[in-house]
Amino acid sequence: MAPMLEIKGLKAFYGGTQALHDVGLDLEAGGITTLLGANGAGKTTTLRAICGMVRREGTVLFDGQPIDKLATEDIVRLGVAHVPEGRGTFTGLSVEENLKIASFGRRDKSGVKRDMDLVFTYFPRLKERISQQAGTLSGGEQQMLAISRALMLGPRLMLLDEPSFGLAPLIVQEIFRIMRRINQEAGVSMLLVEQNASLALDLADRAYLLETGHVVMSGAAQDLKNDEGIRRSYLGY
Repeated sequence: MAPMLEIKGLKAFYGGTQALHDVGLDLEAGGITTLLGANGAGKTTTLRAICGMVRREGTVLFDGQPIDKLATEDIVRLGVAHVPEGRGTFTGLSVEENLKIASFGRRDKSGVKRDMDLVFTYFPRLKERISQQAGTLSGGEQQMLAISRALMLGPRLMLLDEPSFGLAPLIVQEIFRIMRRINQEAGVSMLLVEQNASLALDLADRAYLLETGHVVMSGAAQDLKNDEGIRRSYLGY
């Protein structure tokens, strides 16, 4: 069976600067894959390149369909949702308004209602704050809202960029537990960028290690986690 997401020879550019060099990775349907590496390794750029947010070259296939020439909004319509670093919520709008905006382009109104109910099942705290302005939420609640906005797109694949950033450890553990539930119960595949390598490897099935825009290692997540040399040399724990 072909991977849900297949990337070959991916290059990405910021102006005249090349940030990715022939990156390749596969992600199986229903799986969780994590991208690891130091700051500046190209992890965020990889997510942006998949979504068409930076200039790119190479092949990106989603369900066997080339998406490397598509605009970002067309990629979203295929079922790819991006949860950016910094959360990207509309801070001046309420929780409910943020969720409704995310589903604006959907035509399946019954599906929108179902996904709204599902969001509040995963994140009951957001239901309690449904009328609250997003900018007044705690950092953890804003991250919950960012993930929920992505879910309101009805995705099959979520690209998550540093969901633990700036959050207290207990909140991070809660969010990662819910991410696992979303994966297992809703069948949403995930490509995760995360500085907390140990946490990411516990969640993921497969891992890719980036260094200065190149993939330098890949394999089963637990194999990388258990390799002492990799931990010391690349993962910092």
